Parts: sequence; structure tokens; C-alpha cells
Amino acid sequence: MTSAHRRNNSLDRVKINGEWLLKEQEVREGIVNTFQQLLSEDTGWKADIGRLQLDQINQQEAENMEIPFTEIEVHTALMEMNGDKAPGPNGFTVAFWQSCWDFAKEEILDMFKEFREHNSFLKSLNNTFLVLIPKKMLANMLKKVVGKVVSTTQNAFVMGRQILDAFLIANEVIDSWQKRKEKGLICKLDIEKAYDSINWKFLLKVLQKMGFGAKWLGWMWSCLSSAKFSILVNGVPTGFFPSTKGLRQGDPLSDLFVMEMEVLDVLIRRAVEGDSYQATSDLRINLAKSEIIPVGEVEEIEEMTVELGCRVGSLPSQYLRLPLGAPNRAPSIWDGVEERVRRRLALWKRKNKGGLGLRKIAMLNKALLGKWIWRYGCEKDNLWKQVITTKYGQEDLGWRPKKANGAVGIGVWKESLKESDWCLDNLVILAGKGTKIRFWTDIWCTDTPLSHCFPHLFVMAINRDATVEEMWDQNSGVIGFLWRKIQFFEGEEEMVSSGSRKLIVCWPILMT
Repeated sequence: MTSAHRRNNSLDRVKINGEWLLKEQEVREGIVNTFQQLLSEDTGWKADIGRLQLDQINQQEAENMEIPFTEIEVHTALMEMNGDKAPGPNGFTVAFWQSCWDFAKEEILDMFKEFREHNSFLKSLNNTFLVLIPKKMLANMLKKVVGKVVSTTQNAFVMGRQILDAFLIANEVIDSWQKRKEKGLICKLDIEKAYDSINWKFLLKVLQKMGFGAKWLGWMWSCLSSAKFSILVNGVPTGFFPSTKGLRQGDPLSDLFVMEMEVLDVLIRRAVEGDSYQATSDLRINLAKSEIIPVGEVEEIEEMTVELGCRVGSLPSQYLRLPLGAPNRAPSIWDGVEERVRRRLALWKRKNKGGLGLRKIAMLNKALLGKWIWRYGCEKDNLWKQVITTKYGQEDLGWRPKKANGAVGIGVWKESLKESDWCLDNLVILAGKGTKIRFWTDIWCTDTPLSHCFPHLFVMAINRDATVEEMWDQNSGVIGFLWRKIQFFEGEEEMVSSGSRKLIVCWPILMT
């Protein structure tokens, strides 16, 4: 069995640059040389990005990124790493270092001290998983500020954003064009060998433009330039060479890719007109895999694609392997998704046979759709929310979008809106400034709206739609009431008094 598997995965010949290599040594050397060339920087002319305007972190944030590492931070970064990965070249797994922390922490902390002061590692550490701990720590620090320097048009690898936001935005834009009978073009660009082609010097220039300090840039350079590669050919490690460009997918610092792509957001027009993005970053748009998709009757589309060297696409298409510009309930558009899932269904076993079983799909789908409604109420400036609000409007002081009526809207968002009522009915609001919370009708102070807890008070209230902020007296620090002049019945005076005291008691607890 093992021999058959090895034969099926062996490589006895390879074609490189149109030439067949047949001898075993030639195959090994050819593969190593190809990868070494792929991971080596192009020494040609580079464009200058000095005049580009990129968002920056402030001085205080830059200084916070360079404060000394604490033992707690180092230990946290180590424990967050996946301990089950294959062992490094020295044979030790991450789990080994996690379990031996108390024994080895002094040496690990000394390594961090050396790294912080001299921006370098011992070369022998490249053969261990210890070299990943500083990268993990720097990645954790980077997550805190990356959202401030990466524009809202990028949704992946940024805390608080989701890659599916782009799918929703694209479908909503296409729907608006089609309903208004407007013309438009969708450009799907493929970046050739995106991670492998990242230029380190260009990346450091981008980080510098974004306000990161000199010490931080030194740490970044040390983490990037210390990597070395050995190619596994027919099960045997071959070659051992350094790289001069590229990021590795799965590396803790691979999220730096979105920071380099931020330049594309600024240079997209120049990239189309003058190919300046490739000249700057070493990233090249693969026009053979890129396409232009017309929406509506677009004139001279064929001439345009010939000029650009890409192909013409059509709707419905796919984006992030999901249907783009297609009716949500059309069965045919989900064929590709269904087939990919079907291949994995055969591997899923019932729980009584040792498998994990299947979740209740209907309940899971309801929860995932309802999460969009929760995100709409919680998130503030995300691009997908701006698109939905502009297209449909909002209500309930911004907690929910207006429902899509008639032919307006696409299937994905309409399905999410179906879950809006039960989702909002089961949400509890924690008061902040109180500008978006209705004092009487929202659930914020008790398990039910105050209008239900104190119906007599609610009837007497002059402004029943008042917000918490409007009811709160900033000077006295208490809630102020304006009542209608009505005749009290027996016992109602005590209800008003006791009710008021209850409200005042609960307010300081929840107000933040």
C-alpha cells in the first residue's frame, strides 16, 4: 500500500521552460532552481510610491507597537498556536514547546530580548517552531490597528470584517443596475502568484507610509528575511536557499498581504492605464485568468477586452465560489456548490459510528441569516452596511434596515430580512450613550420593555418614543419624567413613585 502510494506520487520527469528533464539529479536541480527564481526579487526598475496618500496610525499607536514584550504576551502567543502541526526540521512540534513552557520560558524570553534589541534571530532558530512565536506576537499587535490603515473596500483578514461582505455588496450593486436598467462593467482581476510575489522592500515602504516606526520595520524585516526553503522532491528534501520576496500562506504574518494590496486601491486606475502596480510591487495581474463582465448592453465590449488582453464573462457568474448576479432560488446556479459539498458528505458518518454527525441545517441556516441582522445593528461604518442602508433605508433608530418590498432586492438579503423580527425580539441592548435606544419600548433595562413593566407610567408619558439620552438629565444624574395631567386612581401614586425609583436604580448599572 505504501509502495503504491509512493509510486503514484513520484516524479520521474519534469518539463521546465519547454525542456524535458529526465535524470533524477536534473529533476531535483531544475525544481529547486525554478522555486529559487520564483522566490527571488526582480532587480529591475521600481516605481516610487512616495507621493501616494495612505491612511496612517497615529504617533501613540506607533509607539505602543514598539513597547517591550511581556511574559504574558509571549505565553499567550505561544498557546494560541496550533500544537498539532507537523514537527519542524528539528523534530519538535509546537505542542512540545507549549507543554514545556515552565521549563524553557527563560530561554524563550531571552530570545525575545535579543530579537527586540538587535532585530535578529540566531540562525539555528530557523529550524524550530520558536521562530514563529515573534511572528505570532507581531501579528496579534498588527490586528489592533490594521483596520485603521486598510480601506473598507477590503474585507478579508481585517478584524470586524468578513470576506462574505464583498459577495453581498457585489450582488446588491448588480441588482441595482439591473432593476434600474443601467449599464456597468465588472472587472474580475486575478493576481498571479500573489503571495509568492510580494516585494519585501515595497512592503516596508508601505508600512512606513502608514506610520509604523523604525524599530517595528526592523522586526518585520528580520521576520521576513530569516526564512529559508528546502523543496521536497520524491520525499527527499532538496536544496536549502533563502528567499528575497514573498509571503507564505498560513504564516502568522501572511495578513500583511492586505496592507500591500491597499496600494492597489489607490493605483487601480494607473494599473489599468500604465501597469504601474506591477512595476512597484512585483505583483502582476494575470489577464489570461481575468475577465470583464458586462451588465446590460455595453457597447464595444469585445474591443475593450482585446485591448486589455482579457476575456469577456457573463452573468450569472461566480465570486468567491458563490453565485454572482443570479436569482437566489435558481437551482442550477448552486450546482457547483452542491457538488463540492457532495464530495465531502461521503466522509461524514453518523455519531453512533464515530463521526461528528450533521447539524440541523434549517436551524443553522436561520442562525447564520439572523447574524446579518445582528451585525447590522452592531457595526457602524462597514461598507456592506452603508450599501444596504443607502439602498433600502433604515428604521428603529438604525437598528434594522427597512424591508425589501416587491421586486427590490436580491434573494440573499431578502432571506436574511425574513429572520429580522425574531432576531431583534431576542436581542438585549446594553446602554451606552443612549442615543439609539427608546426608553419605553426597547429591551435595555429589564427582560421586557419598560412599557410592559410599567403600563400605567407609559400611558401617562408625554413622549413615548423618547430615547434614553433624552430622558437622562446630565446635570442631576437622574431620569426626568414629563407626565400627562390625568386623574390618578387609588394606588397609582405609589406605582409612579416606586416605578421611578426602580428605573433610577437600574440606570447606573447599565450606563457605560
